[in-house]
Parts: sequence; C-alpha cells; structure tokens
Amino acid sequence: MKTDIGTTLSTAESSASSRTASTHGDSAPARPRRRFAAWRGLPPSLQAGLVLLLLLVLVALFADRLYPGDPFEMVGAAFTPPGADAQFPLGTDLMGRDIAAGLAHGTRVSLTVGLSATLIATVIGSAIGLLAGYFGGWVDHALMRLTELFQVIPHFLFAIILVSIMGSTLEHIVLAIGLTSWTMVARLVRAETLSLRERDYVRICEVMGGSPLRVVLTHILPNALPPVIVAASILTALAVLTEAGLAFLGMSDSNLISWGGMIGASRDALLDAPYMTLIPGAAIVLAVAALSLIGDGLAQRLRRGAAS
Repeated sequence: MKTDIGTTLSTAESSASSRTASTHGDSAPARPRRRFAAWRGLPPSLQAGLVLLLLLVLVALFADRLYPGDPFEMVGAAFTPPGADAQFPLGTDLMGRDIAAGLAHGTRVSLTVGLSATLIATVIGSAIGLLAGYFGGWVDHALMRLTELFQVIPHFLFAIILVSIMGSTLEHIVLAIGLTSWTMVARLVRAETLSLRERDYVRICEVMGGSPLRVVLTHILPNALPPVIVAASILTALAVLTEAGLAFLGMSDSNLISWGGMIGASRDALLDAPYMTLIPGAAIVLAVAALSLIGDGLAQRLRRGAAS
C-alpha cells in the first residue's frame, strides 16, 4: 500500500513538474508573439508614425555622438553641395557649417520645444476643461469666455508677441507656444467632462462623500485622457511648426540651432543653393508627418474601440 502511495505521489510530482516546464517553455516564445501580434494590430498609420518618430528621437539622443562639437562651427568650404564631399554628406551652408550636424542637433531642439510646449498646453487646457465641465454655471461661463478670447487672437501672432516681450530663449519660446495652444484641449476636456459627470459611478462617488478633487482626478480625468492624447499629438506637430516659424523670423535662441533657424539663415541663398533650405524643410515635414500619422492612428484606434 505504501508502495502504491509513493508511486502515485512520484507520478503526480513528475506530471506537475512536466506541466510547469511545459508552461514555462510555452510562455517564453509566446511573449514575443503576443508583442508582435499587438504591433500588427495597430493601424498602419500609427505604425508608420511611431517608426518615423523613433528615428527622430534616436537622432536627437545621439546627436552629440554623431556630430560632436559645436554645430555653429565653420568646418568646411561654404556652398558645398550634397554629395560633393564625403565629410559633409548633406553639404555646407553659406557660412561653411555642416548641414548634417545642424540637422541632427536641430532635431533635439525641435522635439524638445514640441513636446514641452504640448505638455504645458495639455496641463492648462485639461485644468480649465475639467473645472468648466464639472462645476458648470458661472465657472463654466467665465472659463469659456476666456477660452474664446484666446481663440480670437491668432496663435502664431500671439506667440510672436509673447516672445518679443519675454525674450527669445528656449524656455520662453516653449512657454509662449504652450500658453497659446491650450484652447483645443480645454474644449475637448470640457465636452468629455460634461458627459462623464452624469455617469453612475461619478454620482455614486459624490453620494458617498467624495470631494470634487477626488471625483475629478480619479473618475473623470482618466476617462477623458484618450481623446486628449490624440489632440496632444496634433499639438506637438503644430508646436514644431510654430517654433520653426519663429526661428525663421529670427526669434529663436541664438545659442541653439534649429530647423527653422537653418532655413532662415539660408534664405538669402535660396536661388543659388536651394538645398540649404530644402533639407531642414524636409526634416520639418517628416516630423509633422510622423506626429500627424500618430494622431490619425490613435483616432482610428479609439473609433475601433468605441465601435466594439
């Protein structure tokens, strides 16, 4: 009898260990398959946008290693066209500066401005939209009139005025773009809040004594974030364009190189050497296209989730 029990226990242990081993063996290759399946499930526009944005981020991160030194340094003969010198694959500008080096370092500046300004605009717009949508009444009326006031003034003109007053440092440019770009987020969050505040789980939290701050932060804001993320990708693209426009007008940080600044510095050579403006212009188009594709892909993803 003892022998039978021992045999049964050993058989059970061996079968359990084999199941455990098979489970671990199956889960190891299953994880990459799940990740790949999740990637394939993304809309094609979102995939393309993420790949392009990843390339830009890598260039920004490794700009110092790719092109060490000062990108403003005159390192070669002026007006060297692309492909004429292996040392300068994208050529040099009218001052003899390496265009490829300026492009790489300008990627960092443009992405920093775009993402930082979008963060400021998203925080301001979300706060105003949450307050207006949740409290309603005179709070909603006052905040929406303020939003309309900011919408009346053209964003780019408003940014020019603010930079002229504060000064053309990188921090001031980021702040100016952020302060002029929050209105879209505010209206979007307000609309979401007006819808969400009538949900049962919000009413239950209020009845149970939840403070307005707790209700807004734990129940309304998380559910209002998906469309805000889509809007943030669009705002980032607009911020990159705004920074390029300011730099083209000479309202950029003189200590930093940017795509718009490269175009502005080379506008006198537009007819003789169009590559000086076309190359940084193509970088701006690439960045805006990447962010626009991400926004379009996220919107498709949200619509697909709402339909299901």
